[in-house]
This record gives sequence, structure tokens and C-alpha cells, in this order.
Amino acid sequence: MAAVRAHVWVTGRVQGVNFRLYTREQAQALGLTGCVRNLHDGRVEAVVEGEAAAVEAMLAWCRHGPSGARVDEVHVSNEAPTGEFNGFGIRW
Repeated sequence: MAAVRAHVWVTGRVQGVNFRLYTREQAQALGLTGCVRNLHDGRVEAVVEGEAAAVEAMLAWCRHGPSGARVDEVHVSNEAPTGEFNGFGIRW
């Protein structure tokens, strides 16, 4: 299957609720590569690459996040996959 890539920005109460940790766990469970980080404006940004169905499942998860989070908006930009990631990491 061909890989796809999604660049994601999540807005709401998404910092201070382990959103990055749970994003990494979910991505790893789905076999995705990429990274996630907090932004200074309070959003969380993620880049995910992998099979289309797995990326869609990840995007569906991002729309609600972990318990304790409140997701107000998810903005997704579909991009060409680069294969630059070896796994899924948390960036600072």
C-alpha cells in the first residue's frame, strides 16, 4: 500500500493533558511514523505517515484525543510522504 502523510494542528485544551504521549502511543499502535509537539500558541502539531487507513484512524482519534482533553478544532493538510521518520517521536 502507498504511504500518505497528514500534517495536523489540534486546537482546544490539548496541552497539559498528555496529548503528545497518547498521540505517540496511538500512532505506534497503528504502525505510523512521524512526530508530535506542543506549539507556543497552545495547539498541538503532528505529522503522521503510513497507510491511508491507519492515517485516517489517527485523524479520527485526534478529533477527540485522550480523556482530559477538549478538542475544539482539527486542521489537516495532506502532504506528499517523505519517509523521513524511522518511528514516532515527541518533539519539544
